[in-house]
Amino acid sequence: MSFPEVPSLLPVPFRTLLYREVHRFFIVINQTLLAPVISALLYLFIFGFSLGDRFGSFHGYNYLLFLVPGLVMMGLVNNSFQNPSSSLMISKFEGNIVDILMAPIGHGEIILGYMLGGMFRGLLVGTCILVVSCLFAIPPFSHPFYLVAVALLSSGLFSLLGIVAGIWAEKFDDLAMFPTFIITPLTYLGGVFYSISILPPLWRTVSLLNPLLYMINALRFGFLGVSDVNPGWSLAALAILDAALFGICLTMLRTGYRLRK
Repeated sequence: MSFPEVPSLLPVPFRTLLYREVHRFFIVINQTLLAPVISALLYLFIFGFSLGDRFGSFHGYNYLLFLVPGLVMMGLVNNSFQNPSSSLMISKFEGNIVDILMAPIGHGEIILGYMLGGMFRGLLVGTCILVVSCLFAIPPFSHPFYLVAVALLSSGLFSLLGIVAGIWAEKFDDLAMFPTFIITPLTYLGGVFYSISILPPLWRTVSLLNPLLYMINALRFGFLGVSDVNPGWSLAALAILDAALFGICLTMLRTGYRLRK
């Protein structure tokens, strides 16, 4: 499968890094694209078709439509995180991270290269999941511009988190902690498969501490126009978190944290 060319107007070192980050997941497209799409299809069949009638409707929409935004977000955040985190970890393991650090490329450009590569993969997977989902249920796309903004900010946030994890981790077991103990639990408990309105008051309050809840509901608001939380606050919080994580990544690179030994 071919992959897009990076615009030639960009500086050569930055373009090379971005090209590599996009190319590395295209050469194993069966794992990076087909696998998450098939997983989303299984969720659609198991929950949407098999159990959907038992769940009834949420916010006036049938369960299948309610499920689609959550599955799109789940694929988006997981793949946005995996691309830069695994790339950095492999570079550290093989010892060629030094080549990147010594190349004539700024720290900001390094972060942007890894970040945009992760965003591209996450958005591509999310789009493919949406396209496949539309074969069964087409959402109304109530707020398309808000939807695009949430998708971009969410993929950017988890790409930056992937950079932080890739720099911080010293072995692959360290890296596996993030999806296993942080991202996956928060995603499943963030309202992918249910609305927090059905939870008891105590657990509803606890759920509000989950940042993934706001991201999933923000995307759901863009698709369906309904949300369990304030969509305006969700967008503002995403923008602030993106800026904060970018600053953390920049500091880690400038100080050589766990990169220079």
